[in-house]
Amino acid sequence: MTIKKVKLKEGTEFMTLNVLLKIEDIIETGGMAKIYLQENIVLVNDEPENRRGRKLYPGDVVKASGQTFEIVK
Repeated sequence: MTIKKVKLKEGTEFMTLNVLLKIEDIIETGGMAKIYLQENIVLVNDEPENRRGRKLYPGDVVKASGQTFEIVK
């Protein structure tokens, strides 16, 4: 299993789950996050997550759409 590292923007402490899904081309717009999270299983640190505004910090691991992402500073 390959883990893709996703870097936070300079000067930010976190990103939200919907931003991650959008920048990784899993969804096309931020508004699609709610529907995507209702219809698909997304894990944050191996716990199911359905809140599009969930804050992701360095070290968090997200599994979505058959991919694994690690948030890094």
